[in-house]
Parts: sequence; C-alpha cells; structure tokens
Amino acid sequence: MAETRENLLLPGAERWPADAPVIELSGVHKSFGDKHVLRGVDLVVETGRTTVIAGQSGSGKSVLLKMMNGLELPDEGTVKLFGQDLAAIGERARTELRKRCTMVFQNYALIDSLTVAHNIGFPLAENTRMKPAEIRELVADLLEMLELGHAIDQMPASLSGGMKKRVALARAVVTNPEVVLFDEPTTGLDPVMIEFVDELIRRTQTQYEITSVIISHDMASNRRLADKMAILADGGIVEIGGFREVIESDHPAVRAFVADAVVARMSRDDTPDHPVDVVGEEATPDPIAADAVEVVARVEGLHKSFGDNHVLKGIDLAIPKERITVVIGGSGSGKSVLIKHIIGLMRPSKGRVEVFGHDLSDLGARELQREVQSRIGMLFQGAALFDSMTVRQNLAFPLVEGRRQKKKSVAERVDEVAERLHVTDILDRMPSAISNGQRKRVGLARALITRPEIMVYDEPTTGQDPIMMRRVDDMIVEAAEQFDITSVVISHDMLSTFRIADQIAMIYKGELRIAGTPDELRASDDDEVQRFIYAGAGGD
Repeated sequence: MAETRENLLLPGAERWPADAPVIELSGVHKSFGDKHVLRGVDLVVETGRTTVIAGQSGSGKSVLLKMMNGLELPDEGTVKLFGQDLAAIGERARTELRKRCTMVFQNYALIDSLTVAHNIGFPLAENTRMKPAEIRELVADLLEMLELGHAIDQMPASLSGGMKKRVALARAVVTNPEVVLFDEPTTGLDPVMIEFVDELIRRTQTQYEITSVIISHDMASNRRLADKMAILADGGIVEIGGFREVIESDHPAVRAFVADAVVARMSRDDTPDHPVDVVGEEATPDPIAADAVEVVARVEGLHKSFGDNHVLKGIDLAIPKERITVVIGGSGSGKSVLIKHIIGLMRPSKGRVEVFGHDLSDLGARELQREVQSRIGMLFQGAALFDSMTVRQNLAFPLVEGRRQKKKSVAERVDEVAERLHVTDILDRMPSAISNGQRKRVGLARALITRPEIMVYDEPTTGQDPIMMRRVDDMIVEAAEQFDITSVVISHDMLSTFRIADQIAMIYKGELRIAGTPDELRASDDDEVQRFIYAGAGGD
C-alpha cells in the first residue's frame, strides 16, 4: 500500500482525491508573437499516475508543461490545476498551488552561490519553520538515495551534468509534493543513471501516490514509465493512450516520430547499424591499431587532480586520424576533463598530451592557439549562442571574426550548413525564439562551418528527439567522411555510440576501462563495461 506523505509546505492540507483529474487542459491555445505554438490542446492528467508527453523538438512540449503550473497562461482555453482555473486566479493563489506541484527544469535551475545541501533545502528554509538541522537530515537522506551523499557540501560548479540533474530532482521532491512536472529528466544522464532515475520516478509515483507528468524524448524511458503517453504535433495532441497503443498508431506524425525511436535499451543481441559507411565496404569498423592508423592526438599517463579530487588516473589513449572516437562513461567519470586536455583548455597534473605532433606542455598560449586550437572545432553541451545575434549571424561568426572572407563566400557557407542541419527556416530568428533542440543544431552548424581537422562533440544528441538524433548521428558520420575530419564524441547514448563509432573509449572512475571497436566492447568480459552498455536492457 502506498504511503501518503504530508506536504511539508502545507502541513495538514488535505490531498487531492484519487478519483478526480489533478490537471485538465481544454482547448488551450498559446502564441508567442506570430508563432502559434499550441492550437487547441485537450489533455487530462489522472491523479496518481504517470503521463508522458513526447514530440519533436520545438513542438511546444515545454510550453505545455509550464502551462500546467501557471508559469505560462493560455491565450484561449482553460488549464485547471487541483480544480482551479489558473488564468482566473491571482498570482498569489497560483503560488500556493505550486507548493503542491513542483517542477524539475531541463537546465537544472540551481543557485550557483549555494551548496548542494542549501539548493535542495531552499524551499523548506524559505517557506517553513523547520530547523536547519531537520532540513539537512532530510536532504542527506535524499542524497544518499540518489547516490550523492558525498556531494552535500559541494558547489554546483563542481558537479557534472548528471549530478546537477539529481540535485534538481532532490530539490523538487524534498517538500513532498503531490505532483511533479519533469522536463526531460534523463537528458544528459548515462545509461546506468537513466535506469536509476527511471526507477526512482516509478518508485516515488507508486509508493507515495505522486502524480508525474514527464516531457521526454527518451522512448525507452517512456516505455518503462508511462501509464499514458501523448504525442504532441502541429500544436495539438495527435495520439494518446498506452505506450504500445501510441507507438503503433497510424497517424503520420506519430509514425514519423517513432520511426527512429529506440523503445528499449541495447540488448546483447543488438547490432546497431552504421548510417554511413566510413571505413570501407564493411559496416563494421576495422580494428584500430597504433601501427595501422595515423594518430592525430595521444595522451600518455594523464593524471588530473583538483585539490583532493583525483579525476583522471593515468589515462593512455590514442585518437586515430579521420576516425570517430566516442568517449563514454558515467556522469562525473572524467570524460569532459579528458577532452579539455586534448583541446588544450587544461594542463595535466602529470603525464603528456600530444596533438598534431605537438606536446601541448611545450606550447605557449599563442602557439597553442595557432598550431592546435585553430584546427579544432568544438560543440559543448550548452550551445553557447550569442543571444544578441540572429541564427544567421551566429553561424557566420567564426568565418567573419578575425578572417577576411568575402560576404558572398560566407553567405554560401552559412546556407550550405544550415540546409544540411535543417535550420534554414530559423536563420533570421534570435536564439531566444528557438527551442533547445534547435539551439543544439545551430551550435553544431556553427562548429562545423570552419571545416576543422578535429571536431569535438560534447553530448551532441542530448535533448534531441529521435528524428533529430538520427540526423545528428548522420551529420557526424557525413562530416567525418566528406571533410576528412577526426571526430571525438562524448556520449551517454549507447545506440548513438554504437551507430557511429570506429573506436569507443570507456572511462570509469577516472581510469580507462577499455578502448576498442564496438565489437570488442560487446565481447568484453569486464562486468562494468557490460553493465554500462547494456543498462536497462531488461524490459519493462
């Protein structure tokens, strides 16, 4: 039997009845300027169950989620939360309702100046008379459940993306709300942690009678979690029902969305395909041998510490020229730190980093920029667009800044890369007017526009819907093949990894656990390797 938890922000308040819908949307329309995002949305969220909303990037899912707790109000139609029309009540009343309905934002929304403990305990410290020691005890218990007990006094800046996601989740549930709205809860997490968060959401929903509404591109998670799933397309709900019922729908928008969706984690029988053959006639990559392939970058005995935190522990890795190397590993394992050494953004505590034949420790700042960094393109996990520039100006910036290229040449290159990455229709928009998925594509286009010799991708498919994930995978492979680019990709997505990789390197707790071809990883007898690449393969 489920345990009913008292809302710590509203002690003694009566919970919403299980037989009444907790959220109801009727004929909801929402526009931003000339962009009509939602066009007559009807949706009922049943109490105590998990409703998943899926759809392509830019379809309006996040806007719809913000409607549910009054962060956005409809232009037409009604949105009811706990039976109250959110547009008909004042902001003070909406704030009271939000004490019963919390939200986990996609970008974490942590307060950078507060420790993990104070971030999580913030709602209780600000809105209750609980003693600091009581709050800290609750926070500590949550962090232990999230396997983050060691991070209780750390600052957000010291956390990986996956750790920040768990801290945001802890803050959302610490008050014991009745409803939790999740905006892409597994985005940026490794497969093991995705399985962990899936189970945490499911356990919370069943044991404590939480109603969950989840915006998610991860169809394998959706399969595990959804009591009901809705597909949002063309401004409306085009299909709704059980997971299997929805993905078997004949609606064209649903068929297009699920065509590239992975509805289960990799199993040991899977052999993901290479979308473009980049290594010859066989789809399976050739073995990567030091004496058979030219090496464009190499790290030897690489150690990196930050105070007492020993992040990298003797890494030896060769990056073969004109191949795709994918670096995998759990959140906080040291993947991004390794890549930043190859780019020259960090110096080793011990060991050696060589790129394009240069020992980076021997180069001054000017030489490093000229001989190495100018030849490397980068796409970090955040798109880092210039908010004051249009998309077109953002794409052109690397060609214009510090270079003397004719306007016609720049314009042609911008049009070419925009078409290939499907952002032509947003070239004249500002970054604030496009979706997170579109921002990712624009960032990727800007990184590729200089045609670098090495292209570094930090989680390029994070936050993308299945259609765009396939397109980004294809783009990485096509760029490597057509422009003779060496690609280094940090990834948590195993299907994407095995789809594109010539070499896969797995980092585990700061050590290189294995480096080899996809087939070599599948055949590995290392339990940690098997656990990571097949996490969540066990079905429902």
